[in-house]
Amino acid sequence: MNSASMTFLETLLSTPGVSGYEQSVQKVVRDYIGDVADEVRTDLHGNVLATGNPGKGLRLMFDGHCDQLGMVVSHIDDAGFLYFQTVGGWDPQQLVGQRVTVWTEGGAVPGVISRKAIHLLTPDEKKKVVEVKDMWIDIGAKDADDARSDVTIGDPVTVALGLQEMRNGIANAPAMDNRTGVWVVVEAFRRAMEVGIDCTLVAASTVQEEIGLRGARTAAYGVDPHVAIAVDVTHATDCPSIDKRQRGSIALGDGPVIVRGPNVNPRVGEFLATVADDKGIPYQVAALGRAAPNDSNPLQITRAGVATGLVQIPNRYMHSAVETVSLDDLDTCADLLAAFAGALTDDSDFTP
Repeated sequence: MNSASMTFLETLLSTPGVSGYEQSVQKVVRDYIGDVADEVRTDLHGNVLATGNPGKGLRLMFDGHCDQLGMVVSHIDDAGFLYFQTVGGWDPQQLVGQRVTVWTEGGAVPGVISRKAIHLLTPDEKKKVVEVKDMWIDIGAKDADDARSDVTIGDPVTVALGLQEMRNGIANAPAMDNRTGVWVVVEAFRRAMEVGIDCTLVAASTVQEEIGLRGARTAAYGVDPHVAIAVDVTHATDCPSIDKRQRGSIALGDGPVIVRGPNVNPRVGEFLATVADDKGIPYQVAALGRAAPNDSNPLQITRAGVATGLVQIPNRYMHSAVETVSLDDLDTCADLLAAFAGALTDDSDFTP
């Protein structure tokens, strides 16, 4: 990963983009890909679509959703404390004690998510899982008027953002799900365009995946691709307490995961594996026996159907503030998708 690509990743992970509030992170995407694409546009839903070689050969779409889990301010009490709703599938226990940022029209407002201290909890309260209704955000306001001078109902909230590098090329951050997927599809687009390809390539940074796979549905309808590959994270199983008998053996650093199962076109999966083998790109294989809870789901069934593949980045501690991935896996995943685009021809047939 070169320095420009690394800076792009760091910027993606430092920029807010709660589902439905993705404008800031989409600007980062547009700014980075604009010099490479023949066309960059943002649709009415907020999806960013970068196109290379328009009108040439088959239409290939790379999809990575840019939205992240977050919260939204729902009430400001008389003392100036903020109450909130969650956006996406949080485990409430992950939120207690987190530093957060409220993203207001006037800028970033820091705060903390709080509850009663353990010393003050009753014996029954100590036995219960904390609920969102029993937490609040403290921004240090004097009272409601002080809080409302900056914060408005409906303002989005994220946990404290930013990348932390660890040992052996491992890194953690909130929003690895799925800024890593956005990074991969944009980097794969850039790498494919640099070497030259014989297809129309669209890199889609889609919105609102975390609240119902919404952006991919509208983006795919507009692009109408022949072939599509969704890139998202998946559960790494190389940490304690995960049953590999059901989840498979998925390890950080062993390469991207090519998924097999009913939500993917079998010939696309075979093509991905063949390309990886030919190029010496490491990869892992996982099975999924149901419709995927990610963008490959709407991609596969848009219009009259799309030959869809699913490639995933191993991720420890998903839907937390410390999602953890291997930076090498991102790099090899981008290489895999770029090689897939380079191998695609007018004669490529993915009919099962």
